Amino acid sequence: MTGPAPSALIVEDEAPIRRFVRMALEGAGWQVVESATLRQGLIDAGTHAPGLVILDLGLPDGDGIDLLRDLRTWSHVPVIVLSARADEKDKVAALDAGADDYLTKPFGVAELLARVRANTRRATSAAGPAGLLRFGDVEVDPDARVVRKAQSEVHLSPTEYRLLLYLVDHSGKVLTHRQILQHVWGPGYSDRDHYVRIHMSHLRRKLEDDPAQPKHLLTETAVGYRLVDGS
Repeated sequence: MTGPAPSALIVEDEAPIRRFVRMALEGAGWQVVESATLRQGLIDAGTHAPGLVILDLGLPDGDGIDLLRDLRTWSHVPVIVLSARADEKDKVAALDAGADDYLTKPFGVAELLARVRANTRRATSAAGPAGLLRFGDVEVDPDARVVRKAQSEVHLSPTEYRLLLYLVDHSGKVLTHRQILQHVWGPGYSDRDHYVRIHMSHLRRKLEDDPAQPKHLLTETAVGYRLVDGS
């Protein structure tokens, strides 16, 4: 017997987009709740405790980022932002406020569902027991602080290891330069984007089959990085 369908909350004021997203999610087995305003979105998030939130930023009674900041004070539910705002500053602001992903309108069903799978998979993995972490043919053993590629141990510097572990722990999620710098280097390094670029280059040389065309350690242009497991 299968369990109950997972629930998703769509906070979007444009009815055609709500309908489009709802049909995509229901086709993938989700139960869906719809909200058209920031206020109702917060109420529904607290009442229904969804397993996923799809959030528009341009709501009639406020900015979706304000909803996101409020939500993050009491919930770690995966949040995918849908927005017509294509400027990199808006993407970074949403991700820094706690969004797990960002899709720019217009978007297709296939991409939306791929992002949904990646972010809900990451949330499920984060809630599971600690153990070996894997992507591609790379295996990370946090207990032993050992990294292997194709069964061969790979030497990483302490900073490279911290960076890799942060990416793996948030697999599927876009991490901004600021988030990475604050977590790996500390709050005093928030303007040192080149630190991240240099160490990501080192990780790609050591862990990707083709560092020039990485399949797992991906760049989100002008925003940050994302690790994908390729599954």
